[in-house]
Amino acid sequence: MWVAIVCNLRVPFVCFNLSMKIALAQFNPTVGDFAGNSARILSLSSQAKQRGAELAVFSELCLCGYLPQDLLERPAFIERNHQQLKELAAKTPLPSIVGYAGRVKNGTGKSIANKAALICGGRVIFEQDKMLLPTYDVFDESRYFQPADHQSVFGFSGEQLGITICEDVWNDKNFWAQQRYDRDPVTEIVGQGSTVLLNISASPYTLDKRSLRFEMLRSIALNHKRPVIYVNQVGGDDSLIFDGASMALTPDGNVAAQAKAFEEDLVLFDTVTGKGEVHEQPHEEIAYAYRALVTGARDYVHKCGFARVLVGLSGGIDSAVVASIAVDALGVENVLGVSMPGPFSSEGSKSDAATLAKNLGIRFITLPISGVFETYRQALAPAFGDRPVDVTEENIQARIRGNYLMAISNKFGSMVLSTGNKSELAVGYCTLYGDMAGGLAVISDVPKLMVYELARWINRGRELIPQSTLEKPPSAELRPNQKDEDSLPPYEVLDRVLKAYIEDLKSPQEIADHYGFNLKLVRDIALRVDRNEYKRKQAPPGLKITSRAFGFGRPFPIAQKFIP
Repeated sequence: MWVAIVCNLRVPFVCFNLSMKIALAQFNPTVGDFAGNSARILSLSSQAKQRGAELAVFSELCLCGYLPQDLLERPAFIERNHQQLKELAAKTPLPSIVGYAGRVKNGTGKSIANKAALICGGRVIFEQDKMLLPTYDVFDESRYFQPADHQSVFGFSGEQLGITICEDVWNDKNFWAQQRYDRDPVTEIVGQGSTVLLNISASPYTLDKRSLRFEMLRSIALNHKRPVIYVNQVGGDDSLIFDGASMALTPDGNVAAQAKAFEEDLVLFDTVTGKGEVHEQPHEEIAYAYRALVTGARDYVHKCGFARVLVGLSGGIDSAVVASIAVDALGVENVLGVSMPGPFSSEGSKSDAATLAKNLGIRFITLPISGVFETYRQALAPAFGDRPVDVTEENIQARIRGNYLMAISNKFGSMVLSTGNKSELAVGYCTLYGDMAGGLAVISDVPKLMVYELARWINRGRELIPQSTLEKPPSAELRPNQKDEDSLPPYEVLDRVLKAYIEDLKSPQEIADHYGFNLKLVRDIALRVDRNEYKRKQAPPGLKITSRAFGFGRPFPIAQKFIP
């Protein structure tokens, strides 16, 4: 017999049911939307109860939304966390574990903690604070939170629950060659007799992370011989994309339950029988990445209060992929394609833009820029004098296009999606206030070669992106017969150097030695990356899908003279 807590009674009772069905409840919270987030928690907990679950587990900080950043420094925001948790506890039809930001009782350090609360019978019956606070990449949790000084196990419905929060499981000495932290919360709760390991997370998606995450959780299950239940947030929050894919693993490391990727979902897992529901996942990594970009674009646009978007269609591969993502994210009726041919636009590019719009089924308009460009040249002639034509005139064309797009945005209340990729943004092959204009840079963390992979994935069923767009040499078409390789190394070289330098933090010498590239070429690329930080600081936010994206997860000085 096990002694279990019954929520609607004030005294323990003897429970003869040794199995517990746990609902993995993943949903898409919005930062600061306490009412909306609570409504989703209540709805999912009701569904879980109807399906026979005895406990529902939600994700990290789901009550207030993750990542709240400096909202956590506002007392009113923390007060809303407490108030909403109290109201939620009074209404929740099923015992539930909910993540929220709450005050700490001790008088030292930070005043709040990242908490998991077990609510039951109208009140909070147990809380566990997060112990390991990440301070790398996009995370800076020690800026806000006080770490837990101990872990506790809680007896519930015949099980001993060991609750951890996100980073708390990312320090397994049996998995990592080097640990980031001195303590291991999982080992501590196992030592206290935990029979079920629960982890509530807000773990952002990056390429190849899902396999790493699975292997890490599997290692914990195998080494500690206990079921591991992992509930992850789903949806987009500014630049971050959360893939969900919550899972339950049996003590022998098998996946017994798994929720969908990039969708709200509810799956059940039985702690004793080891049975659960497994929903299918995208298999190919490129398919997973595409779903991530669609999710990120949809949630960024909607959570910022927009319904419609517009995309400048150049006839090139980048704008074609962005338009395709926009259609899948928002629907054909909410996407406008704008062709803005200039004096150097090829007939092929103009027809490719029109064909793409027709294939996607989106509205399409053409606004030529040649007349306005000529007016600019005449107006600036007295200032320019006899100086030769150079990149200045190229940038003017890009900025005219940016002005067109922003004018339509203002007039019709649509968000502009910029179309620059990571390779271009890295080396500054983009124009401030021109092709960089917009509200969201959808593929700013997608290297150029991966843009082509995405295009081929988009075309897997039928040709949406014209084949000619995939086959022609990439060009900005801002001067006669222009090609990207006039200004940049081949993308096969550039993308390798950029990944090694930006994501893997390798030196130019290490990169040159590893790939056999010319050292001067690698140094020049690295220098362009560093010297163009000022442009990236003025770019719209982008969607993060690599291990190191430009933006707040990569703080880098603008005014500096370090030469790699």
